[in-house]
Amino acid sequence: MPGSRFETFPPSDSSRVTRRDWLRGLAVFGLAGDLAFEAEGASPVSTPDADLLAKDPDRYWAQLRTDQFLLADDRVFLNPGSLGVMPRVVLNRVMETLTRGAEYSSDDVVRWGYERLESERGTMAAFLGCRTEELAFTHNCTEAMSIIANGLDHLRPGDEILTTNQEHGGGSACWRLRAARTGVSVREIEIPTTPKSPEELLDRLLSEIKPRTRVLSFSGITSPTGLHLPVRQLCQAAREKDVISVVDGAHMDGQVHVDLQDLGCDYFAGSPHKWMFAPPGCGLLYGRGDRLDQLWPCVVNAGWDDKTGAHAARFMMIGTNNRCTIDGMMEGLRFLQRLGPDQVYRRIHHLARLALAEVHRRPYLEAVTPDDDRLFHAMISFRFRRDPGETLGKAMKAANINAIVGTRTRLSTHIHCRPSDIEAFFRVCDEVVTA
Repeated sequence: MPGSRFETFPPSDSSRVTRRDWLRGLAVFGLAGDLAFEAEGASPVSTPDADLLAKDPDRYWAQLRTDQFLLADDRVFLNPGSLGVMPRVVLNRVMETLTRGAEYSSDDVVRWGYERLESERGTMAAFLGCRTEELAFTHNCTEAMSIIANGLDHLRPGDEILTTNQEHGGGSACWRLRAARTGVSVREIEIPTTPKSPEELLDRLLSEIKPRTRVLSFSGITSPTGLHLPVRQLCQAAREKDVISVVDGAHMDGQVHVDLQDLGCDYFAGSPHKWMFAPPGCGLLYGRGDRLDQLWPCVVNAGWDDKTGAHAARFMMIGTNNRCTIDGMMEGLRFLQRLGPDQVYRRIHHLARLALAEVHRRPYLEAVTPDDDRLFHAMISFRFRRDPGETLGKAMKAANINAIVGTRTRLSTHIHCRPSDIEAFFRVCDEVVTA
């Protein structure tokens, strides 16, 4: 049937696992409904009535959680900033691709890692505001950052990479490896965790660009606290100083609107498995056309040297790959687009604001996250004025709550989070502090 994902696959014979067997197996886990509908040509995504979103947003998002996420009702998950949660439709797509590969019922099954995936890359590139030939799929943001750090061929001993003290290890270790191997230097500067404005961050970073600085590498949204740096202004200023800009965007794609042409960065690394509903094992690598031509791949196969139009696909010629993660990533993007990125943003920022308000209400807590909406989105951070020690983590685990907790704590809010989840988290905090 036209449009069906099954159209090129004839029914399996009795010696193989049939689609009916597969769907029956999924039904055991409550996963078959959406996929069965798709097999009949209907929409694979069950979403609440749009009118409910305007009348009762909390009920709308709670119903969506029940319909599309496998999280148990008593599970509080406030950590998509580490690894996000796949909705049912994404999990279904991943399992479908795996099943196709296991059946091998058609020669059209894509199993290798040599494909350019022009259609998929084109769809993702349109979402991110860049050209298809500037975008490659990687396995994660760390891999993309390592390709950038180790692939730049014009850095010489004594050249400087400028970065910050709030980088994730995946965005900083790659530069330290480059320094250890080639004699470039890495200078890490301290930036304020609670700035008064984006301009304060901009001034701090730009004032540290020196004559030997060749690369400015920074997180668009920092991993430790969720602080949003003024990316476009930093990249523009770096270009004016002939400094390469590298953005670790692991927390950007899906959490905030990303338009790579507008941001003006030379390189960008993304992580769709955090905020874009993708399965683990998905990453993004972007290089601005003329800059991409200057980058060497680190793992190669046939086609690695094809620079036609500065084509990013050469960074994907790595050998056998797991296609199900790519199919799942694209399904996650479609899921996000069906819900509406603006609607998703309003919800996740609203929840983060609720959490920040709870912090401000408690004298034993000190907010790290600024109150300025330009500086945070769906991640907040705060400190306990007295170290709660291991007691807090144990109490959270006992309450079935997942969050990054400690003297400095980070909460991440996505659409599967509920106001009651935030209340439950702070209730445990109160119990620990007053015990």
